[in-house]
Amino acid sequence: MSPSFVPELRGLTRHGNTLALMLDTDRFMTRAFARGDAVRARFGGDQVVLVRSPELTEQVLVSHGRSFMKDRITRDLAALLGEGLLVSDGEPWRRHRRLAQPAFHRERIAGYAGQMVETARRHAATWREGQAVDLFALLMRLTRDVVTATLLRGSPVQDADEFGEALETLMARYADWRHAVFPWLARLPLPENRRFAAARQRLYAQIDAVIAERRRSGCDDRGDLLGMLMAARDEDPAQMSDEQLRAEVLIFYLAGHETVAMALSWAFALLSRRPDAWDLLTREVDAVLGTRDATAEDVPKLVYTESVILESMRLYPPVWTIGREALEDVALDGLTLARGTQVWIVQWAAHRNPRYFPQPLAFLPERWKGDLKAGLPRFAYFPFGGGPRQCIGSGFAMLEAVLVLATLVQRWRPEIAPRDQPTPLFSITLRPSGPVRARLRAR
Repeated sequence: MSPSFVPELRGLTRHGNTLALMLDTDRFMTRAFARGDAVRARFGGDQVVLVRSPELTEQVLVSHGRSFMKDRITRDLAALLGEGLLVSDGEPWRRHRRLAQPAFHRERIAGYAGQMVETARRHAATWREGQAVDLFALLMRLTRDVVTATLLRGSPVQDADEFGEALETLMARYADWRHAVFPWLARLPLPENRRFAAARQRLYAQIDAVIAERRRSGCDDRGDLLGMLMAARDEDPAQMSDEQLRAEVLIFYLAGHETVAMALSWAFALLSRRPDAWDLLTREVDAVLGTRDATAEDVPKLVYTESVILESMRLYPPVWTIGREALEDVALDGLTLARGTQVWIVQWAAHRNPRYFPQPLAFLPERWKGDLKAGLPRFAYFPFGGGPRQCIGSGFAMLEAVLVLATLVQRWRPEIAPRDQPTPLFSITLRPSGPVRARLRAR
């Protein structure tokens, strides 16, 4: 592919393709990638290259990774998340990554399995036969409690409901494409900006209280992420300030429960469309577990259960695009990027590429049987990103998703009617656009 042949999507207004993106993101991306695996577009004042090619993705994230930084939209998240692992670049990012890494070692993650299952079992015990629920809301509360029990080891926020409401207010900002494309809107004295600032203050106050409580207890390392970060900071006070601690706690709190709740929500929605897949899943869970609780040692045997999660994240990756900005002029294979060009690596499109996934729109957990993953290019399927900045919590998230799904399936079948099938909201993450209406049926 020669740079001169990289197609460019023409916009109808001076804001380029902004309106088409905002009105129907799925349709826009489908139309864009029908023209090639790399496409130029313009959103507001940004020149953007949309990418779904595994080869170009690897060059941006790995082989030419030092020529890129986080894109402008991701950097704007600092207004919510602070300068934590998700937003920071360069040496600050490397230092924070080193400090957080021990909390996610394989052995330590396996040690979280019991609390994951116990939390799921406790939540499932409160469900009632025939109850009409918002399944996504139920799963968000469940996975929030998993994060509290594992990564924060019994240091919960003071008011979980207020915390959740504040988080929803903040996330609403990033579900609105106007703020992503026109960042100057955040500087206007609008009611929505005042609500955002007030919600952020409430959120910060609760996290600061968690940190203060831990300090009063002596900053003991309880084997969790917060204890490790605080211990590292106390050894060298210049390394991590309270503000940085807050940023890391917030991003892990957000990523540690929202992404898994989304993966499970989409999995249940997709399973409701395929009764035969549900039957295969329940037969496996019953054969492996019977009526006993799942453990980390059961995960290798829960092959189809894991395949349901993998296929759910193929069709609905929790983070649907990864953004980068060129720090300098960069020559990739067949594509030249000028300094300042924004690059969106679109997992939503990459995971639906018919070149690698026959029947790309079909929910087929069985496609993962055998060696599919081993035969795919490195960046044909990457729900947790890739390269040096691959999600540090990917192992934690997969373990949690498989164990929670198996634990719930032992006990319940959420029924989602065809008219209530959720549609995606293209925000920072790929949430359902509204409540996931389900009726709970005991197994």
